[in-house]
Amino acid sequence: MSLYASYLEEIEARKAEGLSPKPIDDGALLAEIIAQIKDTGNAHRGDSLQYFIYNTLPGTTSAAGVKAAFLKEIILGEATVAEITSDYAFELLSHMKGGPSVAVLLDLALGEDAATAAKAAEVLKTQVFLYEADTDRLKAAYEAGNKIAADILDSYSKAEFFTKLPEVEEEVEVVTFIAAEGDISTDLLSPGNQAHSRADRELHGKCMIDEAAQKHIQELKLQHPNARVMLIAEKGTMGVGSSRMSGVNNVALWTGKQASPYVPFVNIAPVVAGTNGISPIFLTTVGVTGGIGVDLKNWVKKVDEDGKPILNNDGNPVLEQKYSVETGTVLKINTKKKKLFDATGENELADMASSFTPQKLEFMRAGGSYAVVFGKKLQTTAAEILGVEPPVVFAPSKEISVEGQGLTAVEKIFNANSVGATPGKVLHAGSDVRVKVNIVGSQDTTGPMTAQELEAMAATILSPSVDGAYQSGCHTASVWDAKAQANTPKLMAFMNKFGLVTGRDPKGVYHSMTDVIHKVLNDITVDDRAIIIGGDSHTRMSKGVAFGADSGTVALALATGEAAMPIPESVKVTFKGEMADHMDFRDVVHATQAQMLKQHGDNVFQGRVIEVHIGTLLADQAFTFTDWTAEMKAKASICISEDETLIESLEIARDRIQIMIDKGMEHENGMLQRLIDLAEKRINEVRSGEKPALKPDANAKYFAEVVVDLDEIVEPMIADPDVNNADVSKRYTHDTIRPISYYGAEKKVDLGFVGSCMVHKGDIKIVAQMLRNIEEEHGKVEFKAPLVVAAPTYNIVEELKAEGDWEILQKYSGFEFDDLFPKQKARTEYENILYLERPGCNLCMGNQEKAAKGDTVLATSTRLFQGRVVADSETKKGESLLGSTPVVVLSAILGRTPTLTEYKNAVKGIDLTKFAPPLQKPATTQSAHF
Repeated sequence: MSLYASYLEEIEARKAEGLSPKPIDDGALLAEIIAQIKDTGNAHRGDSLQYFIYNTLPGTTSAAGVKAAFLKEIILGEATVAEITSDYAFELLSHMKGGPSVAVLLDLALGEDAATAAKAAEVLKTQVFLYEADTDRLKAAYEAGNKIAADILDSYSKAEFFTKLPEVEEEVEVVTFIAAEGDISTDLLSPGNQAHSRADRELHGKCMIDEAAQKHIQELKLQHPNARVMLIAEKGTMGVGSSRMSGVNNVALWTGKQASPYVPFVNIAPVVAGTNGISPIFLTTVGVTGGIGVDLKNWVKKVDEDGKPILNNDGNPVLEQKYSVETGTVLKINTKKKKLFDATGENELADMASSFTPQKLEFMRAGGSYAVVFGKKLQTTAAEILGVEPPVVFAPSKEISVEGQGLTAVEKIFNANSVGATPGKVLHAGSDVRVKVNIVGSQDTTGPMTAQELEAMAATILSPSVDGAYQSGCHTASVWDAKAQANTPKLMAFMNKFGLVTGRDPKGVYHSMTDVIHKVLNDITVDDRAIIIGGDSHTRMSKGVAFGADSGTVALALATGEAAMPIPESVKVTFKGEMADHMDFRDVVHATQAQMLKQHGDNVFQGRVIEVHIGTLLADQAFTFTDWTAEMKAKASICISEDETLIESLEIARDRIQIMIDKGMEHENGMLQRLIDLAEKRINEVRSGEKPALKPDANAKYFAEVVVDLDEIVEPMIADPDVNNADVSKRYTHDTIRPISYYGAEKKVDLGFVGSCMVHKGDIKIVAQMLRNIEEEHGKVEFKAPLVVAAPTYNIVEELKAEGDWEILQKYSGFEFDDLFPKQKARTEYENILYLERPGCNLCMGNQEKAAKGDTVLATSTRLFQGRVVADSETKKGESLLGSTPVVVLSAILGRTPTLTEYKNAVKGIDLTKFAPPLQKPATTQSAHF
C-alpha cells in the first residue's frame, strides 16, 4: 500500500472521531503527494494541493525539507504548478520558519538570477530562525562582495524583521468564560491521562475542560465576533501544576488566533486570567505564544474598621467582590494605558502594568517569545559581521542594582550565569536577565512537543554550552501500551540524535531506564551555582536553582543554551528546635507550609524562590523539600548546604553518573564524562576553600522570612485536598495541612502509594523495615488496602536487592514488575496486596495507572489535584491525601488512618529521615540520614 493510501485510511478513521487530516511531517508521504500534484490528470490532485499548501508541518521535519525543495523548483521554473506561482511559492517559504526553507532562500538570494535573488532577500529579511550555518553563509558571501548578502545583513542589524511588524493593537475586547472556581490546575486544560495525544494538537484539544465548555466557548465567539474569549480562574490562580505548554496550546486552540494560514492547529495569543493571577510557569508559557495574562484581583479580603481581615467560622478571610467577571461579561483591555476596563472602556477595573512590560509587549507583537529571542541574537550576529553598532530596537533589559545591598542565593546564581548584562554590574531581584543554562531535562509526555518545537525553530543539535541534557521515560513507565510503544522509541531516537543522554537507547544496547527525571537531573547537576531547566513543574534540584518549564522553553534551552527571565524575589526559610525521633522529614515539609501560612496569613512563597537553609541534609533527602516547593506555588527553591554536605552530595552524584556510564548510557558526545570532570572540579574547589558552598550574603534582602519550629511538629501531618470545603476555592490546594489526630483513626483509606519523585532509597527501606516489624509482632502482614510501591530509580532497586530489603518486599507482593514482560494494560482494579511497580512516576502522573474512581488514596506523591491520581465516582469524590512513607504504609495495612500511638509503635526502632539545623560552627555539624 502506498503511503498516500495509508494516509487516506487514517483520514477516514479521524473523520469518524470528528478530526481533520493529521498534519504531515513525513517527507516520503509528501513526495508522493507532490508526484500527484505534478500529474495534472491525477484523481487526487486537488486534495494533494490542499495537503501540500495547508497541511504540512514547517521547520526541520522531513516533510518541510521536501516542501522547500519543491517550492525552489517552482521558483526556478524547473516545475510548473498552475495554482502555485513563483510569488506564492515565496509566500509559502516565508511561513516555514527555518531550516530547509532558509537554506532554499539563501540558495536563491545568493544565486545568479538578480530578480529572484532580490525577491528571496525580501523574504529572508522577515525570517529570524537562522543558525550559525546560515549566518556563516551570509558572512562568506558578504566578505566576497555580494551586495544582496550585505543588504540582508544590514536589515538584520537594524532588526527590520521586528520593526516592520504591526504594533500591538491598542484596545483588546474580551468576553469572559469562567473555567472553574478556585485554583485551575493545568490538568483541567490538558489532562495527564491524555498526555499521549499532546503532539496531535487537534485531538488533544478535545480534552480541554469538557465538551460543554468547548461548546460554550464557541457560542461566545459567535455572539461576540470582535472579542477574544478570556479564560478565567474565579477566586483562584490560573495554571497551577504541570503540562503548561499543552494547556496553553489547548486554550489557544479554542480561544486564540491561527499563527499561520498554512499551518493547522497552531494558535497563539490566548487571554487567560485569575483572581489571584497566573502561576509563574504558566505565565511564561503564555508569553511563548504572545498571549496576555491578567491578574484580576476581582475578589478582595473584607476588612474591619482597623483594616484587619474579617474571618469566617473556618478562620478563613471573608472575600467580597470588587467587580463581576461572570461568563459572558464583555471587558476591554487597553494595552497603552495598561488597564482593564468595563465594556464602556471608561471605568477602570484593574491595573495591568505587569501584563504589559516592554518585553511582554514585544512577545505579543512578534507572535511569541521565540521570535524575539532569536531576533535579538540575529541582530547582534549581523552587526558583528558588518562591524557596526546595532541600533537599540528591543526594550533594554531592566537592570536593578541596589548599592550596599547583599545578594540572595538566587541573585548570586543569576549574576554568575548572566549573558549580555552590563559588565561589572551587580544585579538584584526584578532585573531581567538572559542566563546560561547548565542542565536541561525533557520528559516523555511533554517530550514530543519539545521535539516539535525544536523542529519548528529549525534546531538540529544541542547547544555546546549546555553541560548536561537528559530525556526521560518515567512518565509513561507504568504501562508499555500501544501509545507508549508508538511514541517513546521515536522520541528517544530524536532526542539522542539531537545530543541528549536518553533513558531508552535507540540502538537497543543498554537496558531501558525509566528512572524519574527529577532524580536523574538531581544527580547530573554537579554545581551548586548551576541553572537547570526541565519540562516538568517538579524540576526542583537540591543543588543550584531549577525551574520547571513548558516544552517550548525546554526546546529553547536545548537549542540555545540560554533562558531569559526576571531574577525572582526570595523567601528565607530557617529552622529551630529539635526534630522528634518518631517524625519523618516529610512532616517538616508539611509543617513549613502550615507554619508559613500561620506566620504570614498569605502564601508568601507564591511566585518566589524559597531559600531553604537545610545545610546538613544530603541531596536525596533535601530534594524532598525542594520537590514539594512546586506545590507551595514557589517559582523555585535553593538549598543552602554546608561545605562537607555539599562535597558528599557531589561525590554521590559523581558516582551515580559513573554508573550511568558503566550501564552504557554515555552519549557519543562524551557528556557524562564531562559532568564527572565538572563534579571533581567543584569538589576540589570546595575542599580547598577556593570556592566554598553557595551562601547568601548576610545583608541580602528577602521578601519575607519564615522560621520553622521543629519542636511544634509532634505528630505526622497530611496535606488534604479538602474536597467538601464549602468554599470551592479552598479545595485541592496544598494549604490544608492536618495532623493525623484530626481524622480520629476513622478516615478510610482505599489505596496507599509509596513512590514518585518525593521518595528516595530510605523511604523504600522504611517500607521493608515496617513489614519486618509487623511480621515479627503478628506473625504475618495483612493489607486491608492495596499498597503500590514504585522506586524512583533502578539503582535503588538494585541496592535494595544487594542489601536484603527487596526480599521482604517480594514476600508480600502479589505483583512484581518484569522488564522482560512489561505490563501492557493499565490496572483498573486492585487487590489488598503489595504491588512492586516499575521505577517511574506511576500513580502520581495519572496518565496510565489510576486508583478506582471515588477512592481515598493516601500517597507520598505530590499531586492532590482533582482527577489526577483518582477521579470522582458518581457517588463520591476521589481524594488524594499526601503524607509520609510510614503513615502511608501503616494506613494501607490498617485500611484507615492510624492513631498517634499506632503510628509511634509502628516506627519504633526505624531510622526515619532525620534533620538537624546546622550548628553555628559548620565544622562540627553532622548529617543524620540514610
